[in-house]
Amino acid sequence: MKNFLAMITLAASVSLLAACSESTDSADTSAMSLEQAVNNNPARSADNLSRDRHRHPIETLTFFEVEPDMTVVEIWPGGGWYTEILAPYLKDQGKLYAAHFPQSETREYYVNSRQAFNERVAKDPAFSAIVVTEFAPLENSEIAPAGSADRVLTFRNLHNWYMNAGEDGVEAAFATFYKALKPGGILGVVDHRLPESRPNTHMDSSGYMKQSLAVRAAEAAGFELVKASDINANPDDNADHPRGVWTLPPTLGLGEQDRERYQGIGESDRFTLKFKKPESSS
Repeated sequence: MKNFLAMITLAASVSLLAACSESTDSADTSAMSLEQAVNNNPARSADNLSRDRHRHPIETLTFFEVEPDMTVVEIWPGGGWYTEILAPYLKDQGKLYAAHFPQSETREYYVNSRQAFNERVAKDPAFSAIVVTEFAPLENSEIAPAGSADRVLTFRNLHNWYMNAGEDGVEAAFATFYKALKPGGILGVVDHRLPESRPNTHMDSSGYMKQSLAVRAAEAAGFELVKASDINANPDDNADHPRGVWTLPPTLGLGEQDRERYQGIGESDRFTLKFKKPESSS
């Protein structure tokens, strides 16, 4: 009888362990895949989805080696084009900091953009786990606790910092990113590409940046260039337009003038750069 009861107890224990294992397995696989976050994600607007063929989010985030259990900082997310992907992707197992425009900024566009973003964080369940911080290149911004981030990502922002504060602004931005990253962490950078043969003055107001300047500024902050990619390249864009990059979609700054021509070019030619904070850094 004792043996029989022991067998029953053992069987119950095995069943309990199996159930726990199944529960753990289920939890481990509950995170949204990157493909789901891009292609089957109700948080994404139709307008944003329509731009995937120009912005290549799956390829870009794969290149930056973003995983769902990471701590990621998105710099100046604006209206949240990439946030709509990153927030649900990281929500269950990771953490997303959105380093938005600083509260010290009083210009209407920046104030309204930050306010709209904060409202969405408060109301949209997909955005509910986001930690909103702030960033300004020449201010002492804490975009995330020092040494806490696996990835810092910035999409089409360098030209703004350059137009406002020159190369010093870009270098200061990279120094802030370096501080937030863990040793071995990756900085991902995408921006509109100005051909290297053009004068530097073409960066003053065009919205286009030389890739070499971005590399130089990152290396000055201590980063190592891991790889450059043409994921977001557009050979049809010559980076020479009446209203700079804003001549092209999605802005189409000339309105109906030559609209079909600029739609035919598509969105801008962009460089995509992956930098690493050295493992040996403190």
